[in-house]
Amino acid sequence: MGSRLREATGHPSGAFQARQCDTANAAIAARVEQDTQAAEAAKLARRFSLLVHACGVAGRQGGCAPADPATELNAWLTSARVCSAPAIATVAAGLEADGAAVRAALAEPWSSGQVEGQINRLELLKRQTYGLASFDLLRRRVLMAA
Repeated sequence: MGSRLREATGHPSGAFQARQCDTANAAIAARVEQDTQAAEAAKLARRFSLLVHACGVAGRQGGCAPADPATELNAWLTSARVCSAPAIATVAAGLEADGAAVRAALAEPWSSGQVEGQINRLELLKRQTYGLASFDLLRRRVLMAA
């Protein structure tokens, strides 16, 4: 990665670029912390992100998954509902509307990622031939791409 960063920046080392990013991120974080509404939203976003990551495959294998993800989610939703940032309250309302699926996604080890990837690949092939070919050509392209 160092060579790619060196090529992209033109500097002998990527350290200059890293320092610039750290400085910029620190400045953004300082501004966010000054605004109480933004700080509260950032805190809730980090908390939700940690919950999702802990319930993922790496969290389950590492043993850091919560014992009861539904309880953790309910606690987060309660905090999010009373958040002063309207965007966080909107996200919470959306998650509550589809609560069963969200709870299942946090608790179950299954993922539909492979299926979604295959559907995405098929849709890409369909878009490439849209209006240009018949079903037979699409079938051949799908089989050739596999």
